[in-house]
Amino acid sequence: MEKIKDALVKAKVDHGLNSRQGSASQSKKAVKFKQVDEELKSIVYSSSTVVVLDPQHLENNRIVAQNKHDPSSWVFDSLRTQVLQMMEENKWRTLAIISPTPAAGKTVVAINLAISIAQQPQKTAMLVDFDLRKPRVAQYLGIKQEKSINDFFSGNTELSEIIVNPSIPRFTVIPTNRPVSQSSETLSSNSIQQLIVELKERYDSRVVIFDLPPILNADDAMVLLPQVDCVLVVLGDGQHTEDEINDTMRLLSKSNILGVVVNKAEAKPMNYYYE
Repeated sequence: MEKIKDALVKAKVDHGLNSRQGSASQSKKAVKFKQVDEELKSIVYSSSTVVVLDPQHLENNRIVAQNKHDPSSWVFDSLRTQVLQMMEENKWRTLAIISPTPAAGKTVVAINLAISIAQQPQKTAMLVDFDLRKPRVAQYLGIKQEKSINDFFSGNTELSEIIVNPSIPRFTVIPTNRPVSQSSETLSSNSIQQLIVELKERYDSRVVIFDLPPILNADDAMVLLPQVDCVLVVLGDGQHTEDEINDTMRLLSKSNILGVVVNKAEAKPMNYYYE
């Protein structure tokens, strides 16, 4: 009987501790949400260049996440939810988008995912075009800006001068206008390491997405991946050989792989309705 009494007393004590710990945890979450709310309200694109995107240009380039009337946008919202859940569970803030070989559609996925993340409350998204061999982010979005990361690399401009807000709330882009010679060496430089830390730590609400070159065509991605929290692999439907996929996964063996997106596959549009 004494053992039972002791157990009941211990259970009451543990319950009290758990309740206090639970209350403390909820209190911390409330403080964090309040901090993020204040942070989001403080973000003003006074230094960044604001550009207005052409809806038809976006549609022509399969950029659909910003248009909730497009039935295909749900695909990226679903992807966003899964990506954010895994990143938040692991306290990850930076994400690389790669593919095994060119033409898999990784840049299109990167742009749509970034836009969808920016539409999520309590989040901001920054998309960085680190495909220095064949940059496409600015082209697909229709951004025409004189200064880009090329000028930042050469030391001719400040970071704030190359950041673009494409008239989508909580979404910013760092474009690359021209291919960069010695791209692998550039991505392995101390300045890039410092840049990634700056972009990652600037805002708690920010998710930084890096569009990287195909991993089997150059060593650029392998150079940068150790500095990135996690990776999303984009495959073109029926486009890659089994060896290419296996080689890609082997090269990513030390990376945190969030998952694999099969792009260019037929997806049945979803219609949402309420009764």
